[in-house]
Amino acid sequence: MDKEDQDMSALLFLIPVALFLGGLGLVAFLWSLKTNQYEDIQGAAYRILDDDDLSPEEQAKINAKGQSSAD
Repeated sequence: MDKEDQDMSALLFLIPVALFLGGLGLVAFLWSLKTNQYEDIQGAAYRILDDDDLSPEEQAKINAKGQSSAD
């Protein structure tokens, strides 16, 4: 097998792999549109800042630290 045959057999393998991965990406994108993954982009940005999962005592400690470092 010479150099040109090796290049051709690599392309015969890589082109279908690239087409499959591109199709898989397209299917994933269409699924995300169908399931409304892009519906509330701003809400996600604000939810990361929300501290509802902290107890009131933990929240008070954080607020006290923030006020003492600001002085």
